[in-house]
Amino acid sequence: MPRPVIRPLLLGLAALGISAALYSRAQAGGEHYFPPVQDKTTLAECGSCHLAYPAAMLPAASWKKMMANLDPHFGDNASLDPQTTAAITRYLVDHAGDTGGSAYGRKLLRGVAAGDAPQRITTLPKWVKEHREVPKSDWARKEVGTKANCAACHQDAERGYFEED
Repeated sequence: MPRPVIRPLLLGLAALGISAALYSRAQAGGEHYFPPVQDKTTLAECGSCHLAYPAAMLPAASWKKMMANLDPHFGDNASLDPQTTAAITRYLVDHAGDTGGSAYGRKLLRGVAAGDAPQRITTLPKWVKEHREVPKSDWARKEVGTKANCAACHQDAERGYFEED
């Protein structure tokens, strides 16, 4: 190989290596990474009471049903004005596990029939399987409180990483 070709080749390989290193964090969790909510309205409204769950964790039908029934929302009245509700619904549906977020969410949605609208991430077959070895005593800890409190065990949940800590 002529010498002038080697330098660009090495630079290209170095750039590829750097790109792979930067991208590796998303791959670290593999099926445990879900892009976090980026929409400011969704983050503000949903995140004011709980972790703003990544939209890819549920199918579009789930988000539509949930957003259409915000009173009651798991025991609370989370009603919003129609314009805000429509904007959040649009964001969640566009990034749902079976639509825009499918590259990430389809693994978590294994076992969920097309058209089903589960309302709890914690009832998804894959979620149940992944958490079956968690002792009941861990769920009962005061700082955990509920199975929906992902951040109690997954320190980077807000950034979309749900691998074991």
